[in-house]
Amino acid sequence: MPNVILTGLKTKIDSLMYGLGFFARLLKGSFAFITRGKASYKILIMQILFTFVEALGLSTLLALGIGAVVNSVGIPFLSSISQESFIYPLLIIIITRELGPLLTAFIIIARSATAIATEIAGMVISHEVEAYISVGVDPIEHLAVPRFLGVTISMFLLNIYFSVFGLAGSFGVMQFFYTMSASVYFDNLLQALTLSDILISIVKSISFGMIISTVAVIQGFSVERASTEIPVAGLRAVSSAFAWCIVVDIVLSVLYYTSLV
Repeated sequence: MPNVILTGLKTKIDSLMYGLGFFARLLKGSFAFITRGKASYKILIMQILFTFVEALGLSTLLALGIGAVVNSVGIPFLSSISQESFIYPLLIIIITRELGPLLTAFIIIARSATAIATEIAGMVISHEVEAYISVGVDPIEHLAVPRFLGVTISMFLLNIYFSVFGLAGSFGVMQFFYTMSASVYFDNLLQALTLSDILISIVKSISFGMIISTVAVIQGFSVERASTEIPVAGLRAVSSAFAWCIVVDIVLSVLYYTSLV
């Protein structure tokens, strides 16, 4: 039994070290991306189109829904204790600092992580990756790096979009409780918003984007021969990306709140 545990632990450590090495390879390739040919830029643009632009509708609906829920639950309760002004920092905490980056990451995982993993896995099974290698094209730099950058950039932009719509959309919901001018609402909101709130949101979004893209690419390249491995790679990409994003979110939140103490 101890040998089984040690073997499993060694496998986990080896997998983690491989992931870190692959991530470092992606970072290195990202710095040299500007010198690459037009084909890689096309992959980057298409990845941003799929991950960011095509996810705007779902993000809008989710952001407005979260803002509506926070206001519909928070305002009556805060009014009952004569603390209505606390709704603004509450909106910032929930939408910008916490739920915004995480829910945006979940949207991208559900849409893009599976797509990237299955697409690359299909290329491996059909020997397209071998064809790239045979003509001297590095598949990591040509296939993985554009997707890594595309998902990271899209995650950053989608998180900003989510926060803006979540906070702005809350204004419409607030009108059902009491009439307030837009200038008063947004002035109070901007007073509650701090630089640290923006920074932690940006750090989370970029971190989640890099995690999702790295995990998806690794799982895509991990297949070997059978076509039945392709959907399995997609499922592994989703589950691993979910787990890592939640762990990193907890770590970043703990570091943020402990720094405020």
